[in-house]
Amino acid sequence: MYYVYFLRCADGSLYVGITTDLRRRLREHRGKGGRGAKYTRAHPPLGYAGAWLAPDRAAAGRLEYRLKKLSHSGKEAVAGTWLPGYTAVPEEALREAEG
Repeated sequence: MYYVYFLRCADGSLYVGITTDLRRRLREHRGKGGRGAKYTRAHPPLGYAGAWLAPDRAAAGRLEYRLKKLSHSGKEAVAGTWLPGYTAVPEEALREAEG
């Protein structure tokens, strides 16, 4: 399983990424594990703003690419919504992944 996710950062920005484990990836972005993105070191993540389950790695990569091209307002409009071909991760599951 692959997830495409939005992280809401402390400055209000949204970071887009791909992972197979939402809990582990957020820990990494928060500086635990040493594999966080350069962006999230400068813009600390507060938590998930949305996530979708992709059928495979290729589909996850295509969605990540499309989301990264959006403006901030476009990302805000998409966060937490249903996207055709992808299963939205329920908010309860995102809160659980945040620890």
